Amino acid sequence: MTAATTRPPAHVALPDAEQARHALRMRELIYGHLRSRALCAMAELGLADALAERPLPAAELADRAGADPALLTRLLHALAAFGALRATSGQSGSSGSSGSSGSSGSSGPSGEAVQAGRPGEFFELTPLGAALRTDAPASALPTALLVARAVAPAWERLTESVRTGRPGFPEAFGEDFFSRLGADPALRSVFDRSQETGLALELAAVLDAVDFSGALTVVDVGGGDAALLTGLLAAHPELRGVLVDLAEALEPAARRLAGTGLGARCELVAGDFFAPLPPGADRYLLRHILHDWDDDACRALLRNCRAAMGPEARLVVVDHLAGADPAGGDRWGAVMDLYMMSLFGGGRERTREEVTGLLHEAGFGTVRVTRLAAGAGVFEARPGDGRPAGGGPR
Repeated sequence: MTAATTRPPAHVALPDAEQARHALRMRELIYGHLRSRALCAMAELGLADALAERPLPAAELADRAGADPALLTRLLHALAAFGALRATSGQSGSSGSSGSSGSSGSSGPSGEAVQAGRPGEFFELTPLGAALRTDAPASALPTALLVARAVAPAWERLTESVRTGRPGFPEAFGEDFFSRLGADPALRSVFDRSQETGLALELAAVLDAVDFSGALTVVDVGGGDAALLTGLLAAHPELRGVLVDLAEALEPAARRLAGTGLGARCELVAGDFFAPLPPGADRYLLRHILHDWDDDACRALLRNCRAAMGPEARLVVVDHLAGADPAGGDRWGAVMDLYMMSLFGGGRERTREEVTGLLHEAGFGTVRVTRLAAGAGVFEARPGDGRPAGGGPR
C-alpha cells in the first residue's frame, strides 16, 4: 500500500502563473466539502423557506432557526458568496417590515459583543437558493437533507472503500442502505421525496422517449412511493399500473395513489424484484435501479423481467450514464458513480455500451437509447435472442 507523504522539499518552489492557477483550483475542489455542508446546513435550518416571502436580517433568521446569531451571519455571508443568497442594504422586494433592525448582537467566546449582521443588512434568496424551498419545482431540499442525515458519513469513508472494496455506508451505520431505510420511516420519507423531486427533472423527457399510449399495463419494478407511476397514469388515462416493491414502500405508494385519485388504476404488489414478477404486462420499468447493483445482480434482475414478458412487451431502463460527455469531463456521471461506490457494494454508473451489453446478455434484442438533458439515459428493449437488431441511439 502506498502511503501519502507531506515531506517538505529542500526549498520552496514558486509556481508560474499556470501552476498557481491549478494550485488554487485544486484547493477550491478540496474545500468543496465545506460548500456542500454549508448548503446542507441551509436546508436543515430551513433558511430558504424562511426567506420565501421577503428578505430578512440575520437576527430574525437566527431567531426563526434557533441558531447562534453571530455564527449564522457568517454562514449567511458564505451562502451569499456561493450564490445561494444575496446580501442587501435594505428590504428590496420586501412586502413589509421585518420587525427587526438586523443589528442584534451576541456574546462571543471571550464575552465581547459580536455583531449579528451589519446594520441595515438583509438577506434574500437568489434563484439558485430558491431551489432549496420546500415548494420549489424539482426542489433540492430533500436531497440536501438525505445527504446531511445519511449519505455524507459514507462519503467520508471513500478512501477506505477504494482500498478495501467495501462501501462506506454499512461501515458508518452498521447496516446496508435499504435496511436503514426500512428501519427509519422518517429517512424513508426523505429518500422518497428526493426520488420524487429528481423525477421532476426527467419525467417529461421519459414520456417523450417511450410510447406509453393506448390501453397498456405498466409494471414499475422497485417503484417506491409510486411517483413515476402516478406521473405516467396522469399523462395517459387509458394506462393501468402495477407497482412491485418491498412491503414498507407500499404504504406511501398507496397514500400517493389515493391522493391523486389514481388508486383504482393501479395494483400494489409486495415482493422482492428478484422473485417472479407479475407476468403479461406491456411495459416493465426499471428507473435508477440497476446502478444499485453489481453486474451479476443486474443480469439476474433483467432475466427476471425477461421471464415475465411476452414477445410484444418492452423493457424501459432509466439510469445515469457514465462517460456520456468525455469532452466535458462527465462531471455529473462521475459524481453519481462515487455516490454509488459509497452506498452499495458493486453499485455503479455504467456507460451506454455497458448497459446495452447487460440487456443483450439477459436475452433482450433491439435497444434504443435516448439521452436526457438531466444526465440519464432511457433504454428501450424488447425480448429477443440477445443480439442487437438495429435501433441505435438518438
